[in-house]
Amino acid sequence: MAAMRSRSPRSVIAVTLLSTVMVALTAACSATSDQVAPDSSPTTTNASAPSPSKAAPPSAPITATNTTTATTAETGPPAQQIEWQPVAGGEDCMCADGSDWNLWVREADPNKVMLYFQGGGACFNAAMCDFATSESYDRTVSADDDPTGYSGIFDFANPKNPVGDWSVVFVPYCTGDVHLGDATNDYGDGLVVEHNGMVNARFGLAELNRRFPGANEVFVTGSSAGGVPSPLFGGMAADLYPDARVTVLADGSGAYPSVPAINAFIGGLWGAFGARPAWPETAELTSEQWGIPDAFTYAGKHAPNVVMARHDHAFDQVQANFSALAGIDASELDVLITDNGAKVEAAGVTIADYLAPGSAHTILGKSDFYTQTVGGVALVDWVTSLLAGKPVDDVRCTTCN
Repeated sequence: MAAMRSRSPRSVIAVTLLSTVMVALTAACSATSDQVAPDSSPTTTNASAPSPSKAAPPSAPITATNTTTATTAETGPPAQQIEWQPVAGGEDCMCADGSDWNLWVREADPNKVMLYFQGGGACFNAAMCDFATSESYDRTVSADDDPTGYSGIFDFANPKNPVGDWSVVFVPYCTGDVHLGDATNDYGDGLVVEHNGMVNARFGLAELNRRFPGANEVFVTGSSAGGVPSPLFGGMAADLYPDARVTVLADGSGAYPSVPAINAFIGGLWGAFGARPAWPETAELTSEQWGIPDAFTYAGKHAPNVVMARHDHAFDQVQANFSALAGIDASELDVLITDNGAKVEAAGVTIADYLAPGSAHTILGKSDFYTQTVGGVALVDWVTSLLAGKPVDDVRCTTCN
């Protein structure tokens, strides 16, 4: 692997390449571009209602110079008419290519707030990370990321929307590291990638707390790559809001198992282990123990009052492709999803699961959020009950193909 460039003021974690993982990554380089990222397939149901799980890199970055004045549910127009406002990131925030990063805020009810993490692929080798040719991940924030007009849970005019009158901080994604990274990696031939996802995401949580310090209901969620950090930030939100009801829902990210060699290698490229929350539950871990489903385990132990939940499609083709490219047998994806949840629960953390049939990828940003029903249980009703603090049963398809 090419040497890693020093990063100031944060240090960059050195990585030892593991030969068994490199075999899988070599195979990944020969795959077609629409098979290398967990967010690379379209997720929208119509062209007028884009999804926050991005399909392709957008164009030029947007700046926060056109920030609009926020309106609130108490003093302004109806909640569904409240405008999104772009907010510039802090001085340490940036995208993979070093370009500016910003987030969007919707100020409605200050007592009920949602922190949403956008999807947008991943990269962990030169071919996947290449700024000029790769379709594996998004590496800038642009006007295309403005959540205005998004569907699903962002359709605030829908009377069924359980967060219709909530305030929202929308955290865009452009770092190739599933919002977990804090490292600068030189992949060779001048390709230097800022895996800065955790830094950006922490800014999003801080902005949520700055604007809505008195919130008593907090919903932490995200789709695809954005589903991965949701439990961690649920735990961190519980630290900031100890008296609030905190709910986590990870959408379209439940199939990726915790494999020690992969955790150490890919997580090492991203600096994910060094960026983990500084909790007693994470203090004695090794990088091999810091995998995607482990986020539920450690966050759940740290903040046991947080309600943890997942939504997946049993044969999500995007998760299957990405798992296979990382060297994981994804031929029975529904089994991977079930086993991941079982291991978390065996560690003492409860997860509410909604497993839907089919091969679709993500649902929160789609109109299907309002129409999907499994076993007689409508997803929108299930999520509404979760957010209300009501007990819910696991929902699982019986015929899942």
